[in-house]
This record gives sequence, C-alpha cells and structure tokens, in this order.
Amino acid sequence: MADGDHKSQFMGMVDEHGSSVMKVARAYTLTSEERQDLAQEILLQAWKSLPKFDGKASLSTWFYRVSLQTAMNWRRNDQQRRLRQQPFLDFQDFANATDCAEAVQQREVVEQLYAAIHRLPKTDTALILLYLDGLSYREMAEVLGISESNVGVKLNRAKTALSELMNGKANGP
Repeated sequence: MADGDHKSQFMGMVDEHGSSVMKVARAYTLTSEERQDLAQEILLQAWKSLPKFDGKASLSTWFYRVSLQTAMNWRRNDQQRRLRQQPFLDFQDFANATDCAEAVQQREVVEQLYAAIHRLPKTDTALILLYLDGLSYREMAEVLGISESNVGVKLNRAKTALSELMNGKANGP
C-alpha cells in the first residue's frame, strides 16, 4: 500500500471511529490526562498495525479489536499506578456547574456508569463498550474472537454485573 493510501485510509478510519477510541479510553482510565494518553496510544497502535490489516474482518471490527487490545494492555501494564491515582479535583466539574439541572443529572449518571464499568473484569468492559456502541452480536463476536452464542451469555452476565454495580449491590474488584 502506498504511503498516501495508508494515510488517507487511516484518517478516514479516525474520522469514522474516533468517538469509539474515546469511549474505550474513558472506560479504561481514571483521569482526562490518562484518557488522552491512552487515546493517543490506541491511534499509534492502529497506525502501526494498519499495514497488517488483511481485510478478513471489516475495518471497524479490526479497529475495535486494536482499540480494546491496546486498552487492556494499558490497564494491565499500569494497574498499580492507576490504583493509586485518583484525581484530587476535576476542573471539568467547575465548567459544568452552570449547566441546567437535567444536564448535570445526566452527567452524574454517565459518571456512575463509567465508574461501574471500571469495576468490571476487562473482558466484560470490552463487551459492554461494544454493546453501548450498538454492535450486533455477530460484530461483537468478530471483535472478541468468540461465538455469537457466547457473546449472548457473556453479555447477559456483564449486564447483570453492571446493573448490580450501578445499584450498589456488588463489591467490585
């Protein structure tokens, strides 16, 4: 593949799937700085891996797989540092303080959701992210390398665990 083709294919992929990168990064990090670092790492790994893309899976499936694998490796490699690193103050909270009450409530629900997602096992986190992005069972199976029926079973278990975490009925890791 010519270098120009490689770059244009990559830029198209980022335009189409950039929001997925941030969702994955948010689910695997605690701070906005870490989120940005992980997003950059995901994009770097996707750039490096793009010449190896063989077309056996769709580009979106391949990109998700790269994103999730990079995030899981990031989480595993930096787990001790991240466990100690809780932000003292999130300045975004001040910026949103003037929002209407409904927007603030929605933000709180989203924050609770991501906090609960952080407590799930890494494979459940990946599955929930794929589900939240609206992928079909077939697409989730391709990304994760498991059968569609296994996706159904694992997704139901992950949803139950997430619901228990959101309702305060479980003690996560």
